[in-house]
Amino acid sequence: MVTNIAVLGLLAASAVAAVATASGFGPSVETALGRAKEIHVATRRRDGTRSASAPVWFMYDGGALYFSTSAGSHKARRLRNGGPVYISVGAKDGPSFEGYGTPVSDPQLIDKMAAHYRKKYWIAWFGLFVPDKNRAAAGKTLIVKVTPVPEG
Repeated sequence: MVTNIAVLGLLAASAVAAVATASGFGPSVETALGRAKEIHVATRRRDGTRSASAPVWFMYDGGALYFSTSAGSHKARRLRNGGPVYISVGAKDGPSFEGYGTPVSDPQLIDKMAAHYRKKYWIAWFGLFVPDKNRAAAGKTLIVKVTPVPEG
């Protein structure tokens, strides 16, 4: 009986590791993304240095994470130019990874983000800081999808 329980525990641990590997996020990042309320986002400046990180609300769907930013921000400009994004989860010194940020304009995804924000962040209940498909369509807000840079 004890052997069967140990085997089941190993299988469960392997399944978690497989999900983390399949998504491209490491196990510590994967766990943190499931718990954290914010990510800290930094980008690479033109001179090659890393910008200061800023706390940002996000949605994680198991394969990528999504956040919104003002379309005119330095962060948005750098991401549109193809620069990498550096993410720390939960705190500036939390589990981190480097990723690619790509703009997203799918209205259904933006609505999904808004619903997620309303569940996750109490101030979003009032409609504050919630991604809006009309603002995104008008070019006022940039919705960013972040996927990790493959290791190796």
